[in-house]
Amino acid sequence: MTEFLSLYGESAKTALGFFWKSGWAFVLGYFVSGMIQAFVPKGKLTKYMGEADLKSISLSTFFGAASSSCSFAALAAARALIKKGAHFIAGVAFMFASTNLVIELGILILIFLGWQYLAAEIIGGLILIAISSVLIKLTYPKSWMKAAREKVESEGGGLEEDFDWKRRIKSKEGWQLVGHKFVNDWKMAWEDILIGFTIAGFVAVMVPESFWSALFLADAQHLPGWLVAIENALIAPFVAASTFIGSMGNIPLATVLNENGVLFAGIMGFIYSDLMVPPLVHINAKYYGWRVALYIAGIMYISIVITALILNGLFTVLGIVPESARVVSEITQFKIDYTFWMNIAFTFIAGILLWLNKKYLQNHDMKMIDMEGGGKLKNATVSLFILINLIGLSVFAYHQFL
Repeated sequence: MTEFLSLYGESAKTALGFFWKSGWAFVLGYFVSGMIQAFVPKGKLTKYMGEADLKSISLSTFFGAASSSCSFAALAAARALIKKGAHFIAGVAFMFASTNLVIELGILILIFLGWQYLAAEIIGGLILIAISSVLIKLTYPKSWMKAAREKVESEGGGLEEDFDWKRRIKSKEGWQLVGHKFVNDWKMAWEDILIGFTIAGFVAVMVPESFWSALFLADAQHLPGWLVAIENALIAPFVAASTFIGSMGNIPLATVLNENGVLFAGIMGFIYSDLMVPPLVHINAKYYGWRVALYIAGIMYISIVITALILNGLFTVLGIVPESARVVSEITQFKIDYTFWMNIAFTFIAGILLWLNKKYLQNHDMKMIDMEGGGKLKNATVSLFILINLIGLSVFAYHQFL
């Protein structure tokens, strides 16, 4: 019992350490995301997204990269794009870009996994969009997509109107809107971040290395490396789906996989699979119907596996495949270093943005986009995870000062 309590306390401390290490990055990322959302007009772009061509897909990719990385928001915004006339392929490209090419996710990957993974995330994100676009164009049933579009167009949801960005960026109302976007992004993402970081903290401490070695064939010396890479890429999306974690929350767990010998192909497959978690598949089913939702999930799975293997081959040829080197216990240490000072500075910036949001709300009555991602079950889960962390930190403190 004493050993379990010790592990429990260490798990909660590790989960908090993950957030401590990345807190400033979240503020920076969502601040930049808020500026992009507030100052980049989007409404007129949809008229160029109506075809399954390079221009349409490129605009969707740019639009997605300029949006929030919250998975639920990505799905809701993609539906709004399709409702406004964007092609279905452009909508899928947007979903991938808004969860894999956003700045806050890139900063998080750089902190936890290193520059090779950041480079792979960017290059692979573009490859992923290209492969999925080609696959959909070759295989999608037109009758299904027609029915899905009719379903979307019969429901609510939409994009903001166009505006003069030069005038907005010079106005106090424009910067108040940045604060509002910042707060909304946090409201959309904090639950996934909490759940993801908690799971990562407990998995890092309590799940033995032997489990990951068996699952990802890390000790299978008798098998050729290319075969193990294929197995890692094939199984990683299922591991990601089983965690129920969104795009921002799964990076710490990817760090745990990296520490435990999972190959590069497996880790990239895991990171890209955030849109395949069951709650998101269910939301797509609400938007487009089950057959289209499962079709999207199937296209994503095939595209993710192929992309992970392409990256593995490309980085092998270039000689820059990252080794499993990031130690979770070192990453999550609390000490006076650049993280400490960055967290102090960005706490001050967050305070300013909260104040701007307050000013915005005094002058507007704005309804957040309906993401359909919450519900009683998720609220109960979040409350449970908060309680687990509070008890765990109390146990850790008790053991430290006993």
